Formats: sequence, structure tokens, C-alpha cells
Amino acid sequence: MQLGEVMGTVVATVRTPGLDGVRFLVVQPLDRGRRPRGRAVVAADGLHMAGPGELVYFVASREAALAMPDTFVPVDHAVVGIVDQLVVDGEILTEEIKEEEAP
Repeated sequence: MQLGEVMGTVVATVRTPGLDGVRFLVVQPLDRGRRPRGRAVVAADGLHMAGPGELVYFVASREAALAMPDTFVPVDHAVVGIVDQLVVDGEILTEEIKEEEAP
């Protein structure tokens, strides 16, 4: 699994069978310090809940295809969880997210 931040969405009007109703998200992979790592990827949203600005974890390859409602569809990445809290070496790295979202 990899940590990432949802940067946006992808609209695809023509899809392969098995991907109808599946949302596609642009996800920027992050390192354990929440710094960008590599290039952004397009990931299928296996949760149907993730949105721009959210911290998520995602899988790649065969695991991505297995995370979809119809398994073994042709996807390279899939979001499989939304991160509530990230703690690295005893330091909470998600506190600023919670504070920014507060009204």
C-alpha cells in the first residue's frame, strides 16, 4: 500500500465493461513525511467516497484490480482507504488536516 493525496478527478465517458460507475481520481503518491514522491497516478476509487484534498492509501497492480467491485478489471491503481490519522515516529502528521477542515 502507498500513501497519497487526491489531487482531482478524471472524467471518462467511454469505459471498458466492469468499470461503469467507478470514479477515477488523480492521486499524488507521498512519502512517510507527506512529501510528494514521483508522478501523480490515476486510481480507481474502490471506496466511492474519496475526494480532492483527502489523504488516502492505494494499491497497485493485481491488488488494484482485486479492489474493484468487479474483480480483475484493467486498472493499475485503486484507492482502498481514507486516512484518519498518520503517526510517524510518534509525531502526528495529520493534525493540520483536521484543523484546516474545522469551521
